Amino acid sequence: MEIMPETPQQQKPSRGIYLLPNLFTTAALFSGFYAVLAAMSGKFEHAAVAIFVAMVMDGLDGRVARLTNTQTAFGAEYDSLSDMVAFGLAPSLVMYVWSLNHLGKLGWLAAFVYTAGAALRLARFNTQVGTADKRYFQGLPSPAAAAILAGSVWVAVEYQIEGVDVSYLACFITLISGLLMVSNVRYNSFKEIDFRGKIPFMSVVVMMLVLAVVISQPPTVLFILFMAYAISGPVLTLRYLQQRRAERKAAQKIDGEDKSAE
Repeated sequence: MEIMPETPQQQKPSRGIYLLPNLFTTAALFSGFYAVLAAMSGKFEHAAVAIFVAMVMDGLDGRVARLTNTQTAFGAEYDSLSDMVAFGLAPSLVMYVWSLNHLGKLGWLAAFVYTAGAALRLARFNTQVGTADKRYFQGLPSPAAAAILAGSVWVAVEYQIEGVDVSYLACFITLISGLLMVSNVRYNSFKEIDFRGKIPFMSVVVMMLVLAVVISQPPTVLFILFMAYAISGPVLTLRYLQQRRAERKAAQKIDGEDKSAE
């Protein structure tokens, strides 16, 4: 007697999850959690470093999933929740404990604006997957915003600057970072770069020099790099708007010449 194969409706759905990419996501989640604990214990340098470690882990989980062909809907949702903790909640709490708490209501309001901005940024990103231009991000990416807050705390600790002395500056940085995440400012995603292709030998030399500079003074260099990236968004957006305006004027001029010729 032949046994008929199971139809797709009869097959049991797989209940397992892929270990490797979710392991990196869990590491990012733990790093964000540890950053909060470190800040509560007054170890602000450890808290800042933990957020940067979370960035590295977050960058690896997606690439590992693509390389091993283990991308799943579960992994995407888990990654978003991890990002919310590591880049939305942890940086604002670290900044609040270090400096913003000295401002009273203004301090916790600034921390909440940042956290809410990160949540809205992640929700908007998830709804635009597959439709948005992959070359650009709409709004400052939450890892970059987290790096600005963590970098500012790390630089202050490195140069022995007390949070109470720069509380208003910390409030400004927190608010601007949160608002940039929910803005329509365009940021380069660098996704068009082919990391598997060949590159000139001098490019390797430049990367080695950049790495050496980062290692020599990591808090200052990382803070400057991510601050420059945050500033690049408005500059890129203004150039894009000017280009669109010039194209619109050129199109109107051509239409006017065509009508006069008729």
